[in-house]
Amino acid sequence: MKQIHLAGGCFWGLEHYLKGIEGIVSTEVGFANGKVGSPTYEQVYTDTTGHAETVAVTYDPAVIPLKELLEDFFCAIDPYSVNKQGEDEGTRYRTGIYYSSPEDLPVIQEVCLAQGGPLAVEVCPLECFFAADERHQDYLSKNAGGYCHLPLTIFRYTALARDLKNLLEDETDLIARMANTSALIKERMGFSG
Repeated sequence: MKQIHLAGGCFWGLEHYLKGIEGIVSTEVGFANGKVGSPTYEQVYTDTTGHAETVAVTYDPAVIPLKELLEDFFCAIDPYSVNKQGEDEGTRYRTGIYYSSPEDLPVIQEVCLAQGGPLAVEVCPLECFFAADERHQDYLSKNAGGYCHLPLTIFRYTALARDLKNLLEDETDLIARMANTSALIKERMGFSG
């Protein structure tokens, strides 16, 4: 197992999104790379601690390589927005990729370069991470109507991609693959006709 820390706005939505990706073993929300030890949510919310709301992601690289995981991460953020994701604004909502293994840096740089343009995504070693208290862990699973800056469709597409992968995993016939894909998309997306 490997670990990477990802900041992408409010950690409630980002954690919920990441948990839906195959190969993610566990997540923990918290605060990274700030200047105050063991901050509370309320302290970080003041934007005076320097921390970013972050998700610690433990993943299985045999199931999801870092490159693929980061490509999925970029689907959930606006990488050009400075200190803002959705309606959430402040330095605590900045985007970032914080790594513990220096060998991850070339992959991170490759994925960032592929995004084009000057990115607002902070890429640097993980300096510190403090877990948020339990009420914030897996928040959207515990609070189905809870606030989320991510569009709800992103969760549907993540589930669809996972189910397509599982459905087609052992299918070698191209026509059967196309038919199964079409049927699943029609069913999940509510298309008629």
